[in-house]
Amino acid sequence: MSISTPPLLAGIGQAMRHLSDRQRVIAQNIANSETPGFKAREVPAPNFSSLVSAQDTGKPAVTRPRIQLSNGMSALGARQPMNGSITIDSDVSETKPDGNNVVLEDQLLKMGQIQADFATMTSLYRKQIGLLKSAIGHGQ
Repeated sequence: MSISTPPLLAGIGQAMRHLSDRQRVIAQNIANSETPGFKAREVPAPNFSSLVSAQDTGKPAVTRPRIQLSNGMSALGARQPMNGSITIDSDVSETKPDGNNVVLEDQLLKMGQIQADFATMTSLYRKQIGLLKSAIGHGQ
């Protein structure tokens, strides 16, 4: 008999890992807010399509494309982000004369949203574990 993680708990775990990665990247953005030429980075949202049971029907799924730098792109000055899952943030409100586009207010708003999302995921996880304990008779 195989025991696997329920899809809902797997999705919550994946979302929490994404929020953790996103918080780390935004902290790096804040730390580099005065570094000339630094470009704000962001972690793209994860693809949860693998958790959807409709995938078993054989229908194609739409996923976020992954871009790999070619030699020609590198020759033109394109740089691969530090991690393949970290991209340059396209949602910036201003760029300073030195080329830095990190706006502390924007980054702090994102950090607040991450905190709220993480609290929501923690609450969902706690409730799901409570339901599972109750179902097997250990929630008393």
